[in-house]
Amino acid sequence: MKKPNLSWIAAVILFWGISASAAAATEPQSGEGTIFTLWPLIDYRESPGEGFSNLAILGPLIKVQRQQDERTTALRPLFYRIGHEREETASTNYLYPLAATDSSPEVTRFQLLYLVQKNSYRKDEGEGEERDSMFFPFYISGTSKKYGPYTSVFPIYGDIYERFWRDEYHYVLFPLYGKTVKKGTTSRNYLYPIFNTLEGERESGFHVWPLYGQSAKEGVYRKRFVLWPFYLSETKGLDTDNPTEKLMLFPLYAATDSPQKTARTYLWPFIGYSEDRAKKETERDYFWPFIWTARGGNRQVDSYLPFYSHEQKPGSSKSWYMWPLFRHDTLQSESFRQERDRILFFLYSDNTESWPKDGTERRRVALWPLFVYNRDAGGVKSFGLPALMEPILDRPGIEQSWAPLWRIYSQRWADNGDSAVSFLWNLYWHEARGDSLMYELYPLLRYRSTPREVDMHLLKGLFRYRSGREGKSIRLFWLPFGITWGAAHAATSEALPAGQGIQP
Repeated sequence: MKKPNLSWIAAVILFWGISASAAAATEPQSGEGTIFTLWPLIDYRESPGEGFSNLAILGPLIKVQRQQDERTTALRPLFYRIGHEREETASTNYLYPLAATDSSPEVTRFQLLYLVQKNSYRKDEGEGEERDSMFFPFYISGTSKKYGPYTSVFPIYGDIYERFWRDEYHYVLFPLYGKTVKKGTTSRNYLYPIFNTLEGERESGFHVWPLYGQSAKEGVYRKRFVLWPFYLSETKGLDTDNPTEKLMLFPLYAATDSPQKTARTYLWPFIGYSEDRAKKETERDYFWPFIWTARGGNRQVDSYLPFYSHEQKPGSSKSWYMWPLFRHDTLQSESFRQERDRILFFLYSDNTESWPKDGTERRRVALWPLFVYNRDAGGVKSFGLPALMEPILDRPGIEQSWAPLWRIYSQRWADNGDSAVSFLWNLYWHEARGDSLMYELYPLLRYRSTPREVDMHLLKGLFRYRSGREGKSIRLFWLPFGITWGAAHAATSEALPAGQGIQP
């Protein structure tokens, strides 16, 4: 196979670069803006009146954008950064969702898969900073307002305060020894989870798992198990008006009795029954979760999976048809309504949200891996294809760092007629704003028009035709002069403002 002539390719690129530069040099100069394209290397757009500029290099790979005080920098998919100068905030994703940093005048955060975290909290002047770090579960450090600084080096030694749903954690050579404290109750573990002791105010217990265990707090609860999970008994809520007793002989029998509720299960999961007198609700199930019903109170359920399932609550409902083929959900209140249809979980999704009081609505439709459609609360619509991840993960990080890499077609439009289209990262782009129209098919044709002016380029300005108040003109070979005729008596022409379009 004959190798491509790289010098010829370079010459073509250089030729079109010179052509584009020459065409740009002959553009009318105005404060409205600039558009410069050298596809696929460079796409630059500027609109000074709107405080906007965008530089795209190599299609969607590199992005540098300014919009008012917001700055965006991206090297997709390696990183994507948004900063706000006035608020002094910045957020950066690295190979989303691998790692991220956030900074503000109050705090700086770093996380790696939420397992590695480092936070710095800036206090008032003169009080310095407060820091905590975590490489879960191997290293955790921080400062507790109540207990002071702490460090954990798992599994060797550690002290942790006021984190992970406990007041205190202490361990040495885990699982050899560990201790937790929560609301005055101390639990000690030896060779976790086999040996455990429990102590607190009027509270004690122990277990040798899974053989036997018991614990009790006077006037509050009692618990016991034998050969867990085959025998379990529990009495709790002794200090309330609804003390509850539970007994389980797994899998033969389970019972719950209290003034408010009675429940029985026989040969779990085949037969079950419960009556919640507080909620005025009864539930029956046969081979749960496939066949079960609930009646009364605030809920009504009919489930005959996989054929049909419907659950109705005040303000919400969900239905399955031929699970997991089709699902329909609704959520409704005086101020908000949501309706969503799904086919095969994420294969197809149609989600509509509305706010009746102010009459606004937004909608999102996605069909994996073909397209995603959005209509925001302001009525602006967008459409993009393909959609390789957006229907599965509806996250801003996917839209910012990944979607532009494969989205070969994008479109935005509004009810007032404004629209913008991009194909193959602006190989072809189109923008309509009010009475103005711009489009380009690189490098063949570029066209711009307003009610007062028409400007058309062929082959990046090799041939150029203009028509406006100053008359009509034809220019060839990027020359600054040409043939002019039909000059009008009016003074000046009106340059078309450069729009923002759809930026990779």
